[in-house]
Amino acid sequence: MNTNQVIQAASQHLNELPGHIFDVLAVSKPVSPEAAVNLAKIISKLSPLLGNMIEFNTCEFLNEKDDFKSLGKWIRQDPGFPDIIFDGGVEPTPGFEIKAWFPLATEITGRFKDSQTHFSGDQTHVALIAWLPEFLIFGRPKIIGIAVASGASVACARDEHYHKPPGYLVLEPQDTKTRTKNLQQTNTAGYKWQANDNLQIESQKLAEAAGLLESWGADAKKYSPSAEYQQKLKILTGRFDYRLDTNFAKLDRVGHAGVEAFAKSIYAMEYHGMTIGQWNKLLRGMKTEKGTAALKTALTEKFGIQDVDAEKALVK
Repeated sequence: MNTNQVIQAASQHLNELPGHIFDVLAVSKPVSPEAAVNLAKIISKLSPLLGNMIEFNTCEFLNEKDDFKSLGKWIRQDPGFPDIIFDGGVEPTPGFEIKAWFPLATEITGRFKDSQTHFSGDQTHVALIAWLPEFLIFGRPKIIGIAVASGASVACARDEHYHKPPGYLVLEPQDTKTRTKNLQQTNTAGYKWQANDNLQIESQKLAEAAGLLESWGADAKKYSPSAEYQQKLKILTGRFDYRLDTNFAKLDRVGHAGVEAFAKSIYAMEYHGMTIGQWNKLLRGMKTEKGTAALKTALTEKFGIQDVDAEKALVK
């Protein structure tokens, strides 16, 4: 197998995962409707732990497949990029960056900041894995959907979506190849124009920045990771005020058509009598007393959670 064949075979196997239950952790059924509401408020905190478990289990899942047994082994990298790689003498080394997604969160909070320069051979793909507990807020983690996309396509979509000079700049990481692996920088960063409160000064600065961009030629606003273009961007950040965008590169916001279509399909998926989008709306309503009551009623009706469960728990 070559790199592309390994990626394609692994992707096909990953698409078998929806419906798969990872028997690595189980959240007990709430003992009362009130406990169910409280659990619904904090269940998303399991995401970082489950994300790591999903990476380990994805390696094990792929290593069970006959396609790879005679060639090599999938291994998890920590630290390192991407999360899992195929160690089998195939060059460039195939790999997947795993992004576990808990769709009862407000958005796909996983970020994709890695520079375009890391995907020249298209050997690394992104595997977006959506999971929920078996019974929405309790039970074992269940894979409900998978999307696989070229890492290069995600990185390019991100840079094209965000980079709008002079208002928004995407900057490449510094050259840190001489550092040890755990200190090497691979992530891009987003910077927003910091407006001046004085409208006259702000107008002058914008005009100056526009003139500078015009002097760079026709491709001045077209993103490039090249050292030459990046040096020009540093002229902008050195001459004008910018602030680091802490929300940069969340997967929901990178403008990748495949990721957006996947998110839409997950929100439309029916799960225990309602779409995940409808469950999301109920959970967001917990900010009000009326919304909390509606969620409590839904959880009670769908999962048979009664106050009597609390009495049984105390007896045990």
